[in-house]
Amino acid sequence: MLPRRVAVTGMGVVSAIGRNREEFWQALITGQTGIGPVDLFDPSGFRVQIAAQVRWLQGTDYFPRRELGRLSRADLLGLIAVREAVQDGGWSKGFETPERTAVIMGAGAGGIYPTEIYRQELYRRQTKRHPSYLLSFPFCSLTDQVGNRYGLTGPRATVDTACSSTVTAIGLGFDWIREGRVDLAVTGGSESLSQLTFSGFNALKALDPQPCRPFDRRRQGLSLGEGAGVLILESLDKAQARGARIYGEVLGYGTSGDAHHITAPHPDGYGAALSMQRAISQAGITEADVEFISAHGTATLVNDPIETKAVKRVFGPRAYGIPITSIKSSIGHCLGAAGVLGVQAALLTIGGGKLPPTLHFQERDPACDLDVVFNQAREKSVSTVLCNAFAFGGNNSSLIVARVR
Repeated sequence: MLPRRVAVTGMGVVSAIGRNREEFWQALITGQTGIGPVDLFDPSGFRVQIAAQVRWLQGTDYFPRRELGRLSRADLLGLIAVREAVQDGGWSKGFETPERTAVIMGAGAGGIYPTEIYRQELYRRQTKRHPSYLLSFPFCSLTDQVGNRYGLTGPRATVDTACSSTVTAIGLGFDWIREGRVDLAVTGGSESLSQLTFSGFNALKALDPQPCRPFDRRRQGLSLGEGAGVLILESLDKAQARGARIYGEVLGYGTSGDAHHITAPHPDGYGAALSMQRAISQAGITEADVEFISAHGTATLVNDPIETKAVKRVFGPRAYGIPITSIKSSIGHCLGAAGVLGVQAALLTIGGGKLPPTLHFQERDPACDLDVVFNQAREKSVSTVLCNAFAFGGNNSSLIVARVR
């Protein structure tokens, strides 16, 4: 039996620039940023005090108060995105084959935030919570919440490869549908800000005091963010048979490990290039077919030039003719959720005919000399997009999405 083709038929997005998919897309193409002062916790003791925080979040707008007590902020963000994706995909009345529907979520560090609140309350002798409260926040909690709430009895998995987790999760869902193990997959992931994450990146001196500026010569680091992205993947034949709206097709993905350093990427971009090459190979396309790159683009001093180097390693001289952008200048670096949000931007780019910009550009960096879409959206129709997500530990993932032909 030939491998099945895999379509994206539902999408849910929660970010600092939008409550849903449409707000997210409009904010991206109009050059809005969600990066600003943090007030989720007191950042006054930190060197950098800005991030892309989801400021509008009110759980009671989406769920009864009784359901919120043991939901972490990350799980709440994720479940809001799942709800939109399920409705968007046409499954709000229930999945047709729950036993053949997988749940595969990429893990972030989202459970840390409510744990911090508990610790603070305990220290101040203000908590009335039982210690069992902490059992609600393992990395797999969003995966289990989704499966249980929607009655999905197919396979479940939680992927934790740091900032590449959600692209790897999408790839795993693609594999399972392609091989006929399941018919649908609910996949993606979420992330919330926390003091621990914030202090860690401050200690690494990896944050920019100003909103991050990927690929700019004056960049000083990343801006942290939070949010969630969820996709419904489905076999293309079944999606077409039921007349589903199709955002695009997943053609292939690739993963690799740098085997180099716990935080720094391989200086030659070897692992990043390998994941891109593997994605292109599995997609059954050539480098000449890639028309746009949704970059990892963290805006750190090291990562941007190495990603540039890796792109050149894969595409050769043609690298200079492929537009590339990083949406982290709009939504911050959402860590565990960063990859899926980049994939969603790529899918919306395919349908929208505009390339979202990389914001805050001031000065070109000779080491980042690709065709970056700076500051303003670019009118351009593209059919095939390469999405990158690279992570601490040298965990690299790349994904190819395309218009259905």
